[in-house]
Amino acid sequence: MAKINNDYCKLRGSYLFSDIARRVREFEAANSDAKIIRLGIGDVTRPLPAKVIEALHSAVDEMAKQETFRGYAPDLGYDFLRKAIADNDYRARGCDIADDEIFVSDGAKSDSGNIQEIFAKDNVIAVTDPVYPVYVDSNVMAGRTGVFDEALGQWSEVVYMPCTKENNFVPEFPKRHVDIIYLCFPNNPTGTTINKAQLQEWVDYANKEGSVIIYDAAYEAYISEDDVPHSIYECQGAKTCAIELHSFSKNAGFTGLRLGYTVVPHDLVVEGVKLRDLWARRHGTKYNGAPYIVQRAGEAVYSEEGKAQVKELIEYYMRNARYIGEGLKSMGYEIFGGVNSPYIWLKTPEGEDSWSFFDRLLHKAQVVGTPGVGFGPHGEGYFRLTAFGDYEKTKEAVDRIRKM
Repeated sequence: MAKINNDYCKLRGSYLFSDIARRVREFEAANSDAKIIRLGIGDVTRPLPAKVIEALHSAVDEMAKQETFRGYAPDLGYDFLRKAIADNDYRARGCDIADDEIFVSDGAKSDSGNIQEIFAKDNVIAVTDPVYPVYVDSNVMAGRTGVFDEALGQWSEVVYMPCTKENNFVPEFPKRHVDIIYLCFPNNPTGTTINKAQLQEWVDYANKEGSVIIYDAAYEAYISEDDVPHSIYECQGAKTCAIELHSFSKNAGFTGLRLGYTVVPHDLVVEGVKLRDLWARRHGTKYNGAPYIVQRAGEAVYSEEGKAQVKELIEYYMRNARYIGEGLKSMGYEIFGGVNSPYIWLKTPEGEDSWSFFDRLLHKAQVVGTPGVGFGPHGEGYFRLTAFGDYEKTKEAVDRIRKM
């Protein structure tokens, strides 16, 4: 008789954003004339950069000709894209990352969920709280998290590192040994970040403890302050303790195209084994590569025209972030983020929890955001709004909130 993976049954209800979508559908069904403005999920809304569209058309034309047709992509990704990534995202910043340490994929979400497969089941993981749900849920599926404590809202075998207003949203080192540490900066969901000296402390800590850092840099393109690192490899010693995840979704608007990459350095060795080689084996076995036309589109992001057009996209979304932040401040809300990130993290009004605020925002203003508690127990009392919407609709959303 076939048996299921019972660890999947431990997952807590539906995925956070599926739950939000359900509540919104129910509201729309009961209010057919509702005009919802969505500032919840981190999906982009602007058209793809012109240079990307040009590259897509050119690549499609290539696929129509015998002499330029492409089939399966190389396991690690095409050389032209990996070189562009290494040159622009690393070597230009003084980071010594080789082309063959870069693995092209269909996005950072997939990689952040899959990377745990190369680690033993008895590794202890540490996550910030609040946290991007995929980090925890993928480890639940792998049977690494223990039992869920309903009262605490936490898993018994996961080490949580609270990030709140009281510690400026900077996680403190775990009080016990951990094997794998998930960090995301600029942070999702709080929109906050840490400076290079603080990140260097994490690198030093991981090397001392023999831990591996899974560093999610999906939002690095939004960094505006000089002392905030774009990559963990800007820190000394990071190549012996860190894996870095990147996405084309948030900077270049590839949420519908799907493209990302993960860096696993040759120097990262655990129990005498190169993690790069394990990830290469996993990648080659379970993944057939991002489509050629999408990888050509990714290459176009690094052209001079592409860089300028991506910069315009980021400036557009950050204008939204400033409008949301300034508007909420003028209403008396306490806000965080929105400077190096497209996320605004706000404190809910006194006595109002995250889901209550979600419901009030939906019913009174017809605006959708994300309850902070959905990212972990220390997200309770907070709420996330994204700057990825249309500018005029973003302005209208803030005006509606002002009238609540």
